[in-house]
Formats: sequence, C-alpha cells, structure tokens
Amino acid sequence: MNFDLSEEQKMLRDAAQKFLRTEYRFDARNQIVASASGMSREHWQRFGEFGWLGLGLPEAHGGFGGVVELIQIAEAMGAALVVEPYLASTVLGAQALTRAGSAAQQAAWLPGLASGQRILALAHGEADARHELSYVITPATAKDGGWLLSGRKSGVLGAPWADGFVVVARTSGAADERQGISLFLVDAKTPGVQVAGYRSYDGSRAGDLILEQVVLGADALLGTEGEGLGLLEHLVDLGIVAACADALGAMGALLRKTGEYVSTRKQFDVPIASFQVIQHRLVDMFAAVEASRSLVLMAALHAEHPDAATRSRAVSAAKAAIGERARFVAQQAVQLHGGVGMTEELDIGHYFRRLTLFCNLLGSTDHHLQRFATLRAVA
Repeated sequence: MNFDLSEEQKMLRDAAQKFLRTEYRFDARNQIVASASGMSREHWQRFGEFGWLGLGLPEAHGGFGGVVELIQIAEAMGAALVVEPYLASTVLGAQALTRAGSAAQQAAWLPGLASGQRILALAHGEADARHELSYVITPATAKDGGWLLSGRKSGVLGAPWADGFVVVARTSGAADERQGISLFLVDAKTPGVQVAGYRSYDGSRAGDLILEQVVLGADALLGTEGEGLGLLEHLVDLGIVAACADALGAMGALLRKTGEYVSTRKQFDVPIASFQVIQHRLVDMFAAVEASRSLVLMAALHAEHPDAATRSRAVSAAKAAIGERARFVAQQAVQLHGGVGMTEELDIGHYFRRLTLFCNLLGSTDHHLQRFATLRAVA
C-alpha cells in the first residue's frame, strides 16, 4: 500500500505548520490562555478561512477532505499547543451533525461551524461513567410532541465557548443498557442550559453542562431515537484518532526541542549530546515518536471501517500504545532539560501537561487496553 500523502495533503500540512509557527508562538499562546475567554476568536475564524474547520464535512456546507487531512491539521495543532476547540467542535460536534443531522439541522449549523462563526460541543460524559459510553442516566422524556431534558454532563470539551451542544441522553432502558440512548441538538441559549466552565490541565477550557427542565422540539433529535450509541462510539473513535495525531505533534516537538537543547548545553566543556547515554535516550524518544506515527496512520485508515468492532479495536490499540509512548517522551524531555523543564517560562512543561491530559482523554490507557482485549475476544 502507498502511504505517501498526496500533493494537496502535503500542501495542507505545510501551510498549517507554517502559519502556526509564525502566528501561534509560545508567548502568544500563553497570552491567549491567560485571557478572559481563554481562546482567540480571531485565530478560530482564520482556521475557518483556511478550510481547517470544514475537514470531513459535506462539500455542500463548506467542507472537504476526510480523516487523513484532518490528522495533518491535528498534528500541527499539537506541535503548537493550540488551545482552540478543534477536537471538540470540528471533530466531535460537527461530525455528529454530518452523520446524523437532518437537512435542516445541517443547513442551520454546518456552514457556521466550517467558517468559524459557531462552535458545537459533544456532551456525553457523566460523573460515574468511568469512560463507558453506554452508561447514561441523563433522562430525555417525551412531552407535548417534543422532549424534556434534565441532568448534568461532565468534562465537556470546549463547553465555555460552545454555541450549541450535542447532548447524549437516555430515552429508555437502564443506566448501562446499549439500547435507549439518543442524541439531541441543543442551542446554548435555550432556557435551562447552564455551563460551569473551568480551565483544563493543559490550559484549554472545558466544563460541566447543567440541564434544568430544558424543553426541546421534536426536531432536536439527531438520528433515530434510542439507537444513538453506535453513532456515539463512532464519534469518540474519530475523536481519539484526532487526539492521537495531536499527541504525535506534541511528541515530535518535544523530540526536536530536546535534541536542540542537549546540543547546546555543556558539561565538562562539551555538549551533553556527545554523551552516549544521552544519545541512547534520544534514539529511544525517536523510536517512540515514529512508532506513534505509524499507529496514528493505522487508526486513521481504520476510522471509517465498515465493521465497528474492527474500527474500535484499531483505535483502542493506537490510543493505548501512543499513551504509553507519550508519557515516556514527555518524561524523558523533562529529565533531559533538568529543573528548567518544569518551569512556566519554558514550553517543555506545557507539552508535558498536554500529553498527560491526552493519556486520560476519551478513555485512559488502561480503559483502552481492556476495550482492545474485549473486542479481540468477541471478534
């Protein structure tokens, strides 16, 4: 098989890397994180102008490309420590509408999502779910031809910035049943919708979505009532692929920056990069990054596999294996930089935080090891 990128894909990747290197430098990024909003709307709309926010969306609504193009942008954003909600909105939120939204829902939301005018977040997690997507207790009750939602969704990525939410709720069945799960499109301005926002470990923003007697019309339902779990699992798998690419970008940046540092730091009047033990560590970091690159590509090529078990098994394998390597690369980078590696003034510690968060994002390493083993046994 030919795994080389096309000329268009290379141009997309190179343009993203060039823009983020010049316009999203570490000092500028820190100012964004420290601002009241925690994100740059100007940058977000620029992302839309470049077409990055329309990747994987229908061409009729301003989209183009697919998963392979998407991971090129995600990797560049990981390398630049971008905090804007690319994973939350472009991947998780927008793909929910692309795959299950009605023509009216898509026409109302997708053009704004592709242009950067709107942000849509997926609200699926709950406090006691422990990464199990089938564990949903937030009820959606049929009422007067529409729906009534109440409950609390935890750890919603990009929640403080979102103009709307794709809310996962239960329309029937017990808390952990696979059947009875439905998805709803909820405008953030709907009465009864509240967001308790907070800063995440890596500087981005997330929050809890609080729903108090939220009244929705019948047209708020996404897809078929009670059969939303399959869609949710696919959305999360896509999100994991993008998150793995983001982590790959951060790991690659750590490898490059660490190599540059040990080539300039001297001990006994020679660069420490000349020490064999340091060279061995750099080689191990390089091997971890390149193995992760192969795993990201493998997961991306399986992201649209027609068999859900095959898709999820590949994605969980990538998430677990890259999680282990991400932790290793981050720890090595900090150790080779010494104490300065954990200071706020140097970006190394910030990459460490991003990769630490990645290890538990959309399921921990242990969770995905267990998921992989279970799916393999079933298959």
